[in-house]
Amino acid sequence: MRNGMSRDADSTIEGDEGSLFADKDARAIVRRVQIRNFKSIGSCSVELRNLTILLGKNGAGKSNFLDALRFVTDGLQFSLEQAVLSRGGIDAVRTRSTGHPRNFAVRLELTLPGFQSGTYEFEIAARGQDRFFVKHENLEITSASGESIAHYALVEGKTKNGSPAQHPAASADRLYLVAASSLPEFRPTYDALVSMGFYNLNPEAMKKGQTPDAGELLHRDGGNIASVIARLAVDKPDVFVRIREYLERIVPGVKNFERIALGPLETLEFRQEVQGSRHFWKFYPESISDGTLRVLGALTAVAQLANRRMPLTLVGIEEPETALHPAAAGALMDALREATNHTQVIVTTHSPDLLNEVNIDAETLFVVKAEEGTTRIARPDNASLQAIREHLYTPGELLRMDQLEPDLHDVQRQQQFTMSFDNGRDETV
Repeated sequence: MRNGMSRDADSTIEGDEGSLFADKDARAIVRRVQIRNFKSIGSCSVELRNLTILLGKNGAGKSNFLDALRFVTDGLQFSLEQAVLSRGGIDAVRTRSTGHPRNFAVRLELTLPGFQSGTYEFEIAARGQDRFFVKHENLEITSASGESIAHYALVEGKTKNGSPAQHPAASADRLYLVAASSLPEFRPTYDALVSMGFYNLNPEAMKKGQTPDAGELLHRDGGNIASVIARLAVDKPDVFVRIREYLERIVPGVKNFERIALGPLETLEFRQEVQGSRHFWKFYPESISDGTLRVLGALTAVAQLANRRMPLTLVGIEEPETALHPAAAGALMDALREATNHTQVIVTTHSPDLLNEVNIDAETLFVVKAEEGTTRIARPDNASLQAIREHLYTPGELLRMDQLEPDLHDVQRQQQFTMSFDNGRDETV
């Protein structure tokens, strides 16, 4: 029993009328993420599922994995220059090996609507101090049978080949997919990659009075949550009710919340049962615990829509369980699992309590560990998995004992995948 409710490994709140997510038919899915020389990540090739858990200590490099994906979204949605400069410049982004910075690359394999597949990759190199360029960029769209539908390939801003033959003009300092998205063959890939959201929720930002906005996308720190909640309550009232049900389950006593105006600003108002009172008490976020606000932010992040019809492709959330009572971890995981009915979810954590709610046979659990400044990301080793499956230890107990290790065989397999990035292109610039 938890919070007066029973659950098993796969349970959620009964009934699916207001499920946080539905309609898998038209969704895009990121199947594999390959990263080379991005911050602390020398190389990795991670196969994502609907729910992916990245487990590791602070400083291991979990955030760098999410930031590599966020770099793709930022580079397409804003500009490549902004994506680089907002991270401290090109030399702050590239991995340094034996003191020398190296080009970095990202490759994403996707399933697209209409049973198509897409493979998108780019490599960024430096050109003098604080300057950079796109060394190469490729996109290949194939049918379910593997037949090529459309593709392009660029090297240093020049189109080498592609179909259809007529392409927009290219530039070496911009990602070409921005221009190519004007062509219908490439638009679904662009839409999928700009419809990813990444969150390091900050309760202090969520407590402040907020300037109203359209509520179209939750800010990375959750600072516009009142606007997003107001939009969901109007556009998707069933989803709003589902968020409220989960929050009540996770934080007993909270019965409702809504956006209210504070002059030119706005905030949330919570209603909570208080023993001995005939009426609900009303609270502003300043009186709500940090754990409650972070959970509300996580529930909102995975429930929001990229537009009025399309959910986000993927949501990455850092440490959603921080400051949350351990007994609520199960309900939080239930909500995240339900969210995967329409949106992929990646969660980073170092919490034994949240880890104990992870079904290692149903979700992809990756151990993230830093060795000599280099991040390794791999499935748990066989000894750890066997101990969990034989019920000798729970995942959380192994984590407390520092006995969860990345599988070295998986690391070697990943290196084979990422060798496709090399091909003579990994030059020190």
